[in-house]
Amino acid sequence: MTTFTAFQLVADHDDFIVVDKIADVNFHDEGTLGAGLFSQVKQQLALAELYPVHRLDKITSGLVIFAKNLSCAQQFQQLFAQHQIEKYYLALSDKKPKKKQGMIKGDMSKSRRGTWKLLRSQQKPALTQFFSYSVDAGLRLFIVKPHSGKTHQIRVALNSISAPILGDIHYGASQADRAYLHAYALNFTLNQQHFSYVCPPNSGQYFLMQNVQQCLNNIPQVWQLNWPKVKA
Repeated sequence: MTTFTAFQLVADHDDFIVVDKIADVNFHDEGTLGAGLFSQVKQQLALAELYPVHRLDKITSGLVIFAKNLSCAQQFQQLFAQHQIEKYYLALSDKKPKKKQGMIKGDMSKSRRGTWKLLRSQQKPALTQFFSYSVDAGLRLFIVKPHSGKTHQIRVALNSISAPILGDIHYGASQADRAYLHAYALNFTLNQQHFSYVCPPNSGQYFLMQNVQQCLNNIPQVWQLNWPKVKA
């Protein structure tokens, strides 16, 4: 992979690119704080056209797709809207979760200081599936599959089961060198061609622990895990 300031180039196709975003880079420009991921990708890869089709929170590292033309962007937007792009995330928590695997489901509403909270209502719920693994004393690795794209969805979901993401202080987690949320894998079909990408995290002292790395090595391709079917 070719490394740039805010990202690594993972794949370069005729119609789209995939990058590995580093943590703590905003997706959009932040005024005097500097250019965001989108601007940096477009500038550093010297692309005349570039279209965002999804995004990551500032704290989150990992895989992001950009379309190179409007037609491809529209195709991706349709795939995301129809939940035909499988996204998988890694997260670490040093708190004991209320449950170790399953579904977290509920409506979301704004809370205090830019945070969100999970509600018991089910009108337009956020759907989040997960498995988790004990990787060290007081440390648990989560593999998370969101079925919707709500703001802060995974952060809120894990917080709702008493396992806020390590380093995500906005949701009451313990301090750390980064927030431990990473967009780990993508799996989709575009124009009758199958694509899959897996990108392990390459920053953060806890992500790089031997026990965490060994756990990831022992897990099969994440889309082959026994994910129960989810009704739309």
